[in-house]
Parts: sequence; C-alpha cells; structure tokens
Amino acid sequence: MDQSYVELKSYPRQYKPMKSFINKRSITKIFQAGLVVILLVTVVINLLFIMDTKQKLSQVAIKKPPVSYDIKKLENQKLSTSRSLSIEVLSSKARVSVAVDGTTIMEDAEDNRNRGIHILVLNQATGSVMANRNFDTYEAHEGDAMVLFLNMISPGRILIFAIKDEGTFNLLKSAREKLAWYGSKRAKDLHWRDMWAMVAFKGAGEYIGESYSKSPDLGNWGSPVLLKVDVPLRDVEDTECKWPNKEINKRRKAFCNKVEGYGSVCSCSDPSPLEFHPQPISHNHVSHLPVAVIASNRPHYLFRMLKSLLSANGVRPELITVYIDGYFEEPLLVTQLLGLRGIQHTPIGIKNARISQHYKASLTATFNLFPSAKHMIILEEDVDVSPDIFSYFSQTIYLLEEDPTVYCISAWNDQGYEHSCQDPTLLYRIETMPGLGWVLKRKLYKEELEPNWPTPEKLWDWDMWMRLPSVRKGRECIIPDVSRTYHFGARGLNMNNYFHEHYFATHKINELPNVKMKNIESLKSNEYEKLINKIVSKAKPVDHNKHPCDKDFIPDTKGETYVTYLRMDHATDWTTFKAMAKVLNQLI
Repeated sequence: MDQSYVELKSYPRQYKPMKSFINKRSITKIFQAGLVVILLVTVVINLLFIMDTKQKLSQVAIKKPPVSYDIKKLENQKLSTSRSLSIEVLSSKARVSVAVDGTTIMEDAEDNRNRGIHILVLNQATGSVMANRNFDTYEAHEGDAMVLFLNMISPGRILIFAIKDEGTFNLLKSAREKLAWYGSKRAKDLHWRDMWAMVAFKGAGEYIGESYSKSPDLGNWGSPVLLKVDVPLRDVEDTECKWPNKEINKRRKAFCNKVEGYGSVCSCSDPSPLEFHPQPISHNHVSHLPVAVIASNRPHYLFRMLKSLLSANGVRPELITVYIDGYFEEPLLVTQLLGLRGIQHTPIGIKNARISQHYKASLTATFNLFPSAKHMIILEEDVDVSPDIFSYFSQTIYLLEEDPTVYCISAWNDQGYEHSCQDPTLLYRIETMPGLGWVLKRKLYKEELEPNWPTPEKLWDWDMWMRLPSVRKGRECIIPDVSRTYHFGARGLNMNNYFHEHYFATHKINELPNVKMKNIESLKSNEYEKLINKIVSKAKPVDHNKHPCDKDFIPDTKGETYVTYLRMDHATDWTTFKAMAKVLNQLI
C-alpha cells in the first residue's frame, strides 16, 4: 500500500507537463493544416488569374494584330492568327543579333569584321532561317549586290535588317529605294554611323517594324537600337509551290524549302530549268577526265559557276565532283540540286594554309576516285567557264604528254583584258602557273607535288608555291589569248571589291562555242623558241629617243608588232620593267 501510495503520489507531479505538451502538439497540427489550406487557395487563385489573363491576351491578339497586312501583296498567303514569332533585332557599333521567341538565331560581335547591313531571311510558315547575308555597304558596289540578293528572294519571306558599325557610306539611291519599297521610313535618311533595324515581309510596303538611332556627329555612332516585333506566321500549305511530281522537282522542293536567294529557281509559276543540254564535241580527248570544283562556303558563287559548267559543250556531269571545305549545308544543297556529287572535307589549318590543304585533299581524292585518269581538270567556285572550255582542253591536252617542258594547260590569261586580247584561236607559253581553270597531270602530282605539298603550319598559297623555281623547274604553261574562264568572285580570303574591280572585272572571256585553236604544234618548246625569235626579229623597234610617257612612244597602228629593249642588271631585275608597265598602263 505504501509503495502504491508513493507511486500514485508521484504521478500528479508528471501529469501537468504531459497535458501541456499534448495541447501544444494539437495547436501545431492545426496551424500546419491552416498553412496548407492557405497555400492551396493561393495556387488556385494564381491559376485562375493566369488562365484569365491568357484568355484576354488571346482575344486581344485576335482582335488587334501588331500590324495590318495587304493579303493580295503576299501571294494570297493566309495569316495564321494562332501562330506568331516574337522577334528582337539589335543594331549597334560592335554587335548585331536576332532573337526569335527568346532564342538567339544570329549574332555577330567579331571585332573589326562584317560591318554593313546584315540580312536574315526567315520562312514565313516555319520561322526557320533560310539565308544569312552581310553586305559591307561601306564599300563600292555592295549596295548593288544587296539589291540583287533581295530581288532573288521569293515573295512572302520574312526579312530582317540590321546595321553593324557603318552601313551607309556607299548605300546609293537604288539600294535606299529598295529598302523604302519594303516600307522603310528611314532608308532615305540613313547617314554616317546611324544605327538601324527593320523587319518586313518580301512584298511592296509589307512593313512590320523599324527602329533608328542617329549618330550625334561624324566621330561617334548612334546609340544601339533594339527592335521588338510580333510577326504572324502563315499556313504551310499556302507557302509551298505546286510543281509537277518529277524527280527534278523533288530536288527543287527540298532545296527551296531550306534556302533562299536563288531567284526563279524557286518560282512557283515559272521555275528556271535545272537540266542543261549542251552539245557534244567531236574528237573529245577529255571526255574521260574528272573535273574537281574547289568550293568553300559561297553557295551563290557555286550555283552560278556550276550552271555555266553544265552548259559547256562536251561536259559530262558524272565526272564532276564538288569539294567543300567544311561541313556547310548550303553548298552541298546547291550541288545536290543540280544532281552532282558533293564531298565535304574536314578543315585543316587556318587562312591560306587551310585553302592549301583543301586543295591537296581534293586533288588526292579525285585521283583516288578515278584511278585510271592520267589527268584532271581543276576549277574553282567563283569562275564562269566559256562554252568551249572542254574543246580548248581537248585540243591542247596532248602537249602535256608529248612535251616534258609543259607544266600545265590553263584556261586563264593574266594579261587577257578586254583591250589587250582579241584572238580566241591564239595560244602562248608562259613562265608561271596561272591557275583559274587548268589541267594537272597525275604523274606530276603523284611524283612531285603531293609528296612535297606545304604542310598545314605553313601559311602559304598553294599556287604561289607551285610557281617557285624549285617546284616549277623551268617548265611552262600553255594559255589562250582570250581566257576560257572569268573570275567573278569579289569576296574571299584574298579578294575584295577594290582588287576585283581593278584587276579581274575587265578581263575578257571567250563566248564562241566552237573555236579551233591554231598552230598548236608551234607551242612545243623548240618550235616556240623559233617562233618568238622570228616575231622579235621582224618587230619594229620603238624610238628610244622619245620619253616612254609620250603618247606616240608606241605608234598608233594596227597589225604591226613593236619591240622595246630594257636594261636588266640581273635575272630578277624588274625595276625598269615595272616602271615601263605603269607607263604603258596609263597610255592604253
């Protein structure tokens, strides 16, 4: 009893704290449950608010689109009210960029490069990028090139413009009028170092949005501009052409759904032909020669070049291979569009070394693809070819076999300007290697060139290397008086508009289809030396008492050959010759 009593007496002392603990636990549970209820109510309210806001925005978008559109001007393409793109375009001194729905799809922030007007072309149904071009409208003729590009774009495409650094110095009237035609309100007022961005559809006045910042003075740039617009998309079925179901049109459709800027190739009503029907040539001695086209990432150049090549008499498309320096999609699409073989190479080296390694890989691959070929024809992506280029090579190729002093046969004459050449049947031997369309002998390549080709760390031009006395070894190349190729490419690693205009633009190319070369046998080494001696011996010496700058230093006569004698203190003394060349250039 006493023990029980003691134990019972001890319980009251523990009972009060236990009761307090239970009350606290109950209050905590109730408090937690309340918090959960409040959280659930908050979530529900937020969801209802978001749904209501989305519904109101949707109604606003339907009732009030960002801009008004003239449907007829856009080839009857229907606007899709349920799909649109949110586009942001930045124009500034050091950077241009384009973002679609928050994702950057184009950005250029390279220092001191790619100034001018950047143009991005988007598919009006999918929003995919179809073209990305940069026109340095600070330079001459770039505005004309931009207008040509814009004219080649299919109606209805989304066009995005942005200036980086400076884009107005040579933005002439025709280019400004073209931009105004698209709806620009600022094109005529753009000045030195102004910043500008615009979005429009390809169609007269189909303006979506534009932003502009004026430069405060000649020494400064306008403030960066950021243009934000919403662009409604169109229905896919309304943007695709309904061409006949043929194999060639399957290639056309695959091409035109991905890239832009090829004009009537992608015309729905009158597409340009992709099949060519040149004439065969009689006694074709190059019908078995493979043709290597050296290409990079200049697809519009490549397209022009391949069209001229496939139009040349005697061409065999199955022997043509286009070698692309890098894994660029558009040049390969161009190649496939025209039904040709395209091979992409992994780039090796930088700058001129990269070009040199690409050449070596292409030459090696060609002889591997055609193991029985004793020669190959080498062309570049930025040259037109004459209609008789294969006939020219066919008539002269035997010289490579019969005369060991012949280094190559070239289609290009460095001195073949419009004012300095006139006879398409005439041939020369020269002590250099012109390139720009030439025939290479397998034996020369495999035994001499390929084993000693400059390695990737050497930033050498492959053609300058081939001209070295230690490589050429006194051999000479055959060239025509009137070139069989024309170098039209004005942009490249070693090319700009100024150099092209002053050197390449005035070269002449033969346009006759069936030219029979004359006196080919006289091009063999011994015979040619006799010919040159004969011409010099019969030539009339100019009056050396007259100053070379006198207009009548060289008499103004036709059908006469004149000779002048220059002093040379050693074999490479070109001082007097260079001075004379400058004088003659001014007199002509």
